[in-house]
Amino acid sequence: MSAVTISTGQRRRAVLSSLIGNSIEFYEFLIYGSFSSLYFGKLFFPSFDPTTGTLLSLSTFAVAFVGRPLGAFVFGHYGDRIGRKATLVTTLTVMGGATVLIGLLPTYGTIGVAAPVLLTVLRFIQGCSLGGESSGGFLMALESAPPNRRGLLTGIVGTGNAWGLLLANGVLLLVTQLSERQILAWGWRLPFLFSAVLVGVALQVRLRLAETPEFARSKAEGAVRSRPAVDVVLRHGLATLCASLAALPMFLVFYLGSVFSLKYGATINVGRSTVLELLVVSCVFLILAMPFFGWLSDRYNRKAVFVGGIAAMTAAPFAWFPLLDTRSFPLMALGFLLLFTGFAANYGALGTFLPQLFPTVLRYSGMSISYNVGGLLGGAVGPIIATSLLSSYHSWTPIAVYMAAAGVIGLVASVFLREYSARRTAAAQHPVELPTAVASPAVSA
Repeated sequence: MSAVTISTGQRRRAVLSSLIGNSIEFYEFLIYGSFSSLYFGKLFFPSFDPTTGTLLSLSTFAVAFVGRPLGAFVFGHYGDRIGRKATLVTTLTVMGGATVLIGLLPTYGTIGVAAPVLLTVLRFIQGCSLGGESSGGFLMALESAPPNRRGLLTGIVGTGNAWGLLLANGVLLLVTQLSERQILAWGWRLPFLFSAVLVGVALQVRLRLAETPEFARSKAEGAVRSRPAVDVVLRHGLATLCASLAALPMFLVFYLGSVFSLKYGATINVGRSTVLELLVVSCVFLILAMPFFGWLSDRYNRKAVFVGGIAAMTAAPFAWFPLLDTRSFPLMALGFLLLFTGFAANYGALGTFLPQLFPTVLRYSGMSISYNVGGLLGGAVGPIIATSLLSSYHSWTPIAVYMAAAGVIGLVASVFLREYSARRTAAAQHPVELPTAVASPAVSA
């Protein structure tokens, strides 16, 4: 059978489409995270005291992470069954629709308790769609890239979180120029409605994509599985679990650095605009650093770069918080750069390392499930736990210990991670006879 080829234009569109989709995902998540931390307590939970209202608001932020593993299972199944392109068009459309509807939602003052209920439902739908979006985007870029540039190109796709953060903070800076009364009356809706423009642009690019060569080859060879998501859990359960735990510190660092930092800045009398400016500096750094670490993973060793990032994230909180406490802009900026250096290494290599823990015909399911379970463990509860620890102890030390503990868990889990091709080679060298009832059919790598 002849090899399936892909044009340079298609390859570029695959990277651009995935980059835009990743950017929109993080834009929407960070806009929601920021507004849930700053305003949604008053808009949707006004009958509670301010701290409780903020915690309840952050709980709706966490609901999307609960939906993400479910979405990962569903969209991973279809991504491995019908193809990467069709699944990614669906996730983008549902994601954008849910975000726009949040911007149109009546508040508690208008419809009472129905407002937070509808907010939670839309947030859950948004989370389900996001469960298949970013991992599928990485996969689209990975399977369209030349083998020697996979890390670089998925590293470029990974910068979508920085572009999303940059865009979210830019929009937030514009909105916060309004008075508090204007923001609570109508200004908070604008960032969510703006998502319709972003999704429209992304769909134009995504609809012009071709299917990835590797999936097209697997489909032509009849290797596509009937229940890929189930097969990932049953046949690659250890790899899935360890990949989820290895992703935990990455999610925790990113969401504490980008969302909780606004709350912590307020407690040490650092203005919101100053924290947003620090995050802009961090975004510029990430946009440069992640492709570099992706390139490094191509040149040397993907796993080494991935694990090195976790090690750096384990130690960084003990420098980040003291540097924030100086209230000196250059020193606070240094703190953010130290925090995000490990993240850049880890996330820069993640897009090419995680998918290759699984065979081609199970990659979408394998990466989506492990990535989003890690998001549930790290990103969902991280801001809530950090806010509670700060409220209880009035100190950053317990939060830093919590972040370091997550890093240790990620390091231990990484010990058990090996790319599928390496596991298959080892199995061929040391074959084990399996009962006929449980023997695995051949799959493409």
